[in-house]
Amino acid sequence: MKKIFLALTLLLCALGFAQQEIKLDVADALIIRSLEFSYEQYLTENSSVGASVLFNLAKQDVSFRYNENSMITPYYRHYFTTNAQWNLFGEGFLGINSGKKKSNKNSNIYDIKYTDGALGVAIGMKYIATGGLVIDVYGGLGRNLFGSNSPVIVPRIGLNVGWRL
Repeated sequence: MKKIFLALTLLLCALGFAQQEIKLDVADALIIRSLEFSYEQYLTENSSVGASVLFNLAKQDVSFRYNENSMITPYYRHYFTTNAQWNLFGEGFLGINSGKKKSNKNSNIYDIKYTDGALGVAIGMKYIATGGLVIDVYGGLGRNLFGSNSPVIVPRIGLNVGWRL
């Protein structure tokens, strides 16, 4: 019991002193009518891990929308620059996505559900203000690997605004 308590205490202390960020993708919210929240934690000065959760709020028959109705995207980022405010990064991600697809090209009925996993890469740039404001812009593509009903390409595009804790 003492070992478990010690391990949990060390984990909480490590998380408490690490740089963490919480962000909202404002471009998705304003343009595509979807919500994407992200959490990122730095491992070192040059690398971080994080996860994004996307919920598509647009109706299925809207022409300009993500194919995915929901998506969970864990990612790893490597920062190529260590400037205090502007940082260029590369990202590898795994997007676990689900949505609906038309059964027939001529019908407007979305009745084929799919869930798939996409592996992809992205590049981007992050601005970090001294007060804690964080803005990052990124773009990339992934490819669904497992399903035959899912779209082949999964986009990863965003303009996140958030706060460093």
